[in-house]
Amino acid sequence: MSLFSFLRSIYNVDTLDTRFTTPATVPYKPASPRLGAGGRSNGTLGNGALSTDGRRDVAADIVKRAEPSKWRTPEFFVYYFIFLTVVPYMFWVAYDVSRPSDPRYSRFEDKLAPGWIPGRKVDTSDAQYHTFRSNLPYMALLLLFHPLLRRAWNAVYPSSTSLTSSSSSSSSASSSSPTRPLTPEQANARKEQRLSFDYAFAFVFLVALHGISAAKVLLILWINYQMATALPRQHVPVATWVFNVGTLFANELAGGYHLVNVASLISDGSWEPLSRIAIEGQQTASVLVQWGAWLDGFGGIMPRWEILFNLTVLRLISFNLDHYWSHNDRGSSLEKKQLDPANLSERDRVSISAPPQDFSFRNYVAYAVYAPLYLTGPIISFNDFVHQARYRATTIESRRTLRYGVRFVLCLLAMELVLHYDYVGAISQSGPNWSSYTSAQLSLLSFFNLHIIWLKLLLPWRLFRLWALIDGIDPPENMLRCVSNNYSTLSFWRAWHRSYNRWLVRYIWIPLGGSNFRSWLGAARSLLTYMLVFTFVALWHDIQLRLLIWGWLVVLFFVPEVLASFLFPARRWAKRPTAYRMLCCAGAVINILMMMSANLVGFAVGLDGLQSIIHGIVHDWSGFLFLVTACGALFVGVQVMFEIRQSEMRRGMLLKC
Repeated sequence: MSLFSFLRSIYNVDTLDTRFTTPATVPYKPASPRLGAGGRSNGTLGNGALSTDGRRDVAADIVKRAEPSKWRTPEFFVYYFIFLTVVPYMFWVAYDVSRPSDPRYSRFEDKLAPGWIPGRKVDTSDAQYHTFRSNLPYMALLLLFHPLLRRAWNAVYPSSTSLTSSSSSSSSASSSSPTRPLTPEQANARKEQRLSFDYAFAFVFLVALHGISAAKVLLILWINYQMATALPRQHVPVATWVFNVGTLFANELAGGYHLVNVASLISDGSWEPLSRIAIEGQQTASVLVQWGAWLDGFGGIMPRWEILFNLTVLRLISFNLDHYWSHNDRGSSLEKKQLDPANLSERDRVSISAPPQDFSFRNYVAYAVYAPLYLTGPIISFNDFVHQARYRATTIESRRTLRYGVRFVLCLLAMELVLHYDYVGAISQSGPNWSSYTSAQLSLLSFFNLHIIWLKLLLPWRLFRLWALIDGIDPPENMLRCVSNNYSTLSFWRAWHRSYNRWLVRYIWIPLGGSNFRSWLGAARSLLTYMLVFTFVALWHDIQLRLLIWGWLVVLFFVPEVLASFLFPARRWAKRPTAYRMLCCAGAVINILMMMSANLVGFAVGLDGLQSIIHGIVHDWSGFLFLVTACGALFVGVQVMFEIRQSEMRRGMLLKC
């Protein structure tokens, strides 16, 4: 393969996740050795599952629905000229306000640090990304050390059932050659070997990560497990939701249950936030309080364990509800469905319950504290996790994993370049006087702020998913498209934190009745369901008013898109496709402006900051003129987004986001 072909293959959708190119109901088939990288044989779906008739029929149907290419039409040559003009200007505006010569530079200079690019400082204002960036070398070592440690474990504790050499190699993510199917005995032996290691490593990992607070995490896990297995079955769903949502609130309000505060509550009945250093300096503090303060000093690498525990809460709910539903799933066994357990479709892996004996405390802890996915995800259901412990996913291939790793490095480089040249994060966190910026500067500061938020989330998600792929588990990819390549509010939330979206659909959306926009009553009920879901999403992220406002704004912004689909159905415009495309594009521009506003409120500047930015943009006629110009640029961008999706359809892919 040439270098250019390799670089091009890095940006294939199939490189991100085969779930994007394989229908959820179709088992994935590895690429034929005769095909090139990515399994591309005829320009359609970029993977090997084209060898199945079902996949080929789906792809052919999608291709028939695609429109002719517009890439070389006069209309798009005009768009290319606008792109070549506007995009460099956007970067220049953000760079210009970040230069030391800018009169406001001194206000945010303290949020910068020496960078690795000569003559440039790096924006370190975002605490999340700064922590990730600082610990990246150690995480890279762990990413290599953990799979090697698993190999050592397998050598010291070989499975009770002798595996063939080919099936043994299937436990390694680096193997991409076809292997003989495992027998049920071999599959169970592989599961036992993997999960016994994951269970043992979970305790080491928790203690290293959280120190003494590992006991708090394990206590929460034990209580949740007892509810799933000891309570009367009819009480499990309600108890699960009450306990886990209550845990989110308790973790926030109690600040992680510092032992010094627990000791103070026991000794004198008061719960006050006490400092370990202050307690150690007091002569009058009780022995119990002093012991609590001393133990709090062993907090591990990440003493504030409660910050990222919300992801663990999702896994606890997944285990309990999968266990609850397993009692009704006896008729959906693999035998009755006559499925090949070694190569299930993704939907079957999630929906078909694990055998009753798999819902053990050992497997539960191994799943809840699975090291590659513990801190940031992506999220995977218990059923899927246990199945992949039995049978290595056929989607894990060494070439794809390598391309995925290279793509992660390129995204990391993009983030570093932005933070070295555009200090938009530092500016927004320095209490700026927004009125001192022009309309163009305000708009583009907001625009690049959203890109930094997108990148700072994407990078940990992809790094830890890469770790899981190397270790032999294939979780869903969280990000499909760049944040700039979204125009639909509904589709945006399918592609942003995608594994969480799928979790919400399975454990909240479907139990609440799903959506039905075929009637006004159904639409109203669906919007109420959206409101409940996004209220949970907001509280799950953090217990803050601005995030509740963000969640409700997102639901509010669904309404125009839903109404537009009622008022302007595509079938009525079948004879005027160009006019319909222009109409949809105008609506998409409005959608983009609303999505930017909601995300700025929730994750960047808050409601007050957004109000100041909007006032700064529209306070005079020059601001209105810029807003019209910006909407024109967005209009061109949306036209390109439309054509990107049509190009995907011409290759047999319908990503629905």
